[in-house]
Amino acid sequence: MKQTKKLTRPYSKPSMVKLGGPLYAKHGAASNNSVPVRTSISKVPVSELAQKFGSPLFVFSEDAIRNAFTNYTEVFKRFYPKMVFGWSYKTNYLKAICAIFHEEGAIAEVVSDFEYEKARALGVPGEQIIFNGPYKPKAALKRAIEEGAVIHVDSMDEIYQIESIATEIKLTARVGLRVNMNTGVYPQWSRFGLNIESGQAMDAARRLAKAPGIDFEGIHCHIGTFMLSVQAYEIAAEKMANLFLEIESDTGIRLKYIDMGGGFPSKSHLKGVYQSPEVAVPNISEYAIAITSCLKRIFADSELPTLVLEAGRHLIDEAGFLITSVISRKLLPDARRAYVLDAGVNLLYTSTWYRPVFELDGDEGSFLEPAVLFGPLCMNIDVVDNSLMLPPLRVGKRLVLSPVGAYNVTQWMQFIQYRPAVVLVRKNGKVDLIRHKESLEAVENLEVLPEDLQQKQATVLGFKSRNVS
Repeated sequence: MKQTKKLTRPYSKPSMVKLGGPLYAKHGAASNNSVPVRTSISKVPVSELAQKFGSPLFVFSEDAIRNAFTNYTEVFKRFYPKMVFGWSYKTNYLKAICAIFHEEGAIAEVVSDFEYEKARALGVPGEQIIFNGPYKPKAALKRAIEEGAVIHVDSMDEIYQIESIATEIKLTARVGLRVNMNTGVYPQWSRFGLNIESGQAMDAARRLAKAPGIDFEGIHCHIGTFMLSVQAYEIAAEKMANLFLEIESDTGIRLKYIDMGGGFPSKSHLKGVYQSPEVAVPNISEYAIAITSCLKRIFADSELPTLVLEAGRHLIDEAGFLITSVISRKLLPDARRAYVLDAGVNLLYTSTWYRPVFELDGDEGSFLEPAVLFGPLCMNIDVVDNSLMLPPLRVGKRLVLSPVGAYNVTQWMQFIQYRPAVVLVRKNGKVDLIRHKESLEAVENLEVLPEDLQQKQATVLGFKSRNVS
């Protein structure tokens, strides 16, 4: 009797796709002949992480975080002696992540009363908090003044409010002035702070210099996010230094610091930039040289002010990974292969602007075909990537996406799906759970069902149950 060979894979109908369009450019294919493989994160097997904590799963590497911070701070300190480094809470405010940066020596930079409360609850003293942001409720401003935080004012109205609070509670508020300017980059971030070129910034500075109950300590700017232009920072540093000296000349006040904000890019692939991040993203030393050489030149004949930085993305993005799994497969009408993943745009908010690296947790062969990756949400825009070359993948196959450490776990949505667990791979190889996977109880914890609706609901459901039976 003839023996039939047992198939090792479920049968999948072949397809034919015209190669062209977004997958190919005039210089040839947009992808390599193989898909990169990642079997471990910080030496811990991907399979082990997924089996223990589930999929999808965010994974952070403590080694990568500490190494990034050490490299960044050492580069700037090499060029400038008076430095203060802040950690941007909005980038990733998980307690374990923030605690590592504070242990490394970073102060807290927050942009809301929510983030301020997180920093204080973590044990950060008020005097080691920089309070930014366009909206600071009166109660939050009062607490910040009482606890000695530095408040960066965003508008004239905020200055008036701080004056009023300081007079009311008979304390002195530590205040910095947030400014914006033209650095030659479009779009200009003009909605935050007061403009230098129009004279608004100097008007605000004069008010702060004579305002009762205010200690005017410094000036602050944040010229943008994922800034690829080193020259923009040089222009900003020059304008900030000149404003610093103009304030001193005009008011007689010698400020303490210049805060250049953050905005330094990671090695993410910004959509619309055809070069790889290794080519397109400048080295952090280029930013350091541009900023510090400008300040040292302008302050050559006087004491250097303290330079404050508030980086976020540059420090955490490459330390974060997302493990996700194929949950189903299908063939699209245009014959492309489509895979549905258990992670979608609900977890990857930044996928709107950045394309992560996709790695498989094991080799699947060299045959590649056009593929689309969908998320699990019941919405048409839930597309993780619409132009990949992948080998045929089985249900359950895991992919690792990176870098995803910046903003995704602060901007993720509790929409349709529970948000997943987050773990931290420690320096000693131990894996710590730093955020539990959501549950119905956690999601509904703040909800209240009025008593009358609760009673009616029980009556209606009981009636329907009797009719069904």
